[in-house]
Amino acid sequence: MKKTAIAQKEDAKLKRRINTVKLNSLLEITQAINDNLKVHQLLKIFQNVLINELQIGKMVLFINENGWRIVLKHGIKNEFEEIKVETDLLRFKEISDVKVISSSTSLQSFDVVIPVFHKAEPLAYLLIGDIDENKLEMSASVKHLPFIQTLSNIIVVAIENKKLAKDNLRQEGVKKEMELASDMQTMLFPSTLPNNEHIQTAALYQPHHKVGGDYYDFITLNDNEYAFCMADVSGKGISAALLMANFQANLRALFRYSRSLTEIVTELNRLVIENAKGEKFITLFVARYNKITRTLNYINAGHNPAVVVTPNYALPLTLGCIGIGMLDEIPKIREGIKIILPGSLIVSYTDGVTEQENRAGEQFGLKNLINTVQHHINEPVDQINETIVNALNAFRNGEPYADDVTLLTNRVL
Repeated sequence: MKKTAIAQKEDAKLKRRINTVKLNSLLEITQAINDNLKVHQLLKIFQNVLINELQIGKMVLFINENGWRIVLKHGIKNEFEEIKVETDLLRFKEISDVKVISSSTSLQSFDVVIPVFHKAEPLAYLLIGDIDENKLEMSASVKHLPFIQTLSNIIVVAIENKKLAKDNLRQEGVKKEMELASDMQTMLFPSTLPNNEHIQTAALYQPHHKVGGDYYDFITLNDNEYAFCMADVSGKGISAALLMANFQANLRALFRYSRSLTEIVTELNRLVIENAKGEKFITLFVARYNKITRTLNYINAGHNPAVVVTPNYALPLTLGCIGIGMLDEIPKIREGIKIILPGSLIVSYTDGVTEQENRAGEQFGLKNLINTVQHHINEPVDQINETIVNALNAFRNGEPYADDVTLLTNRVL
């Protein structure tokens, strides 16, 4: 039976709430790690997310601290007492359904085992399950599995870092954290970009550090409209990546329910202020393009101006406002409107491109970017991005990169 429109709307509302909970939880845990909270405080946050927010019925967490011990348990009686990590859990190398794979009676009261490894060494095992095993809907422990795995990795790695006494071991722990954050950041970028008779799009992302603060997105809104953006969060590292993850989720949600870029930017500013507490801000170029009217609406919120490039001219898109999260309320927002001619390129980028310096201290600049694009304007869009990076490399002449390099190029046909 098909769901009613009201039921579908409620499902979408619930999904948005859960996504917001997940992203805010990641931000909270990362902040707790940065604040160097004690292990029991980190575990309390972890348990609260799983039990109270995701409605996981029961759980037990084993961690290797010069021997396996239980550091967290909830919703269980005496089942965990018979579990022996060495005989029952060490054979699990990846997420597994313990009811299907294991015949051990001590594990049958759980649904899933999530192992956490550093290289080939097991650090922890998380067992989760539901109290009511007769429910018809999908188990919460299965529904939220990828997120729980990410959260488990972050928590366990943070605890592992606290155990490291020597600097080299401590750096290995930091590296593991960065790898996890890098994986999460990569998931933010769109997996596919359009290449059709109306628009051709290609992106290039080259982080300066393992985890950068740049973000781009491309969203198909309906049969006739696309939205795309380029953003840069102040600061780098894990906290910047997590703030950007929250930002992406909110941006996509707002585009589904508002046609006004001004309203979207205003709401994004409120959410960033709420989440970042004024400690970080985000510069943003965001646009909506209608392929029927060939109209591009855009707002440049303190970001490097995207530029419309043709063989004969280049037009920087400068109208907008201050950056997102700089002030509690944005004083004034100006929305730009342009008609895009067939064959035009719209090139968005971050300051790692135009502000890259050579050995003489000169910046690559917007003029060099435009000249490079115009000289190669008939090439495929992915090749244009590569050509820009090649020109940037020749310009810096061995000078190290100072920032992330991110490009999003659209050819409007």
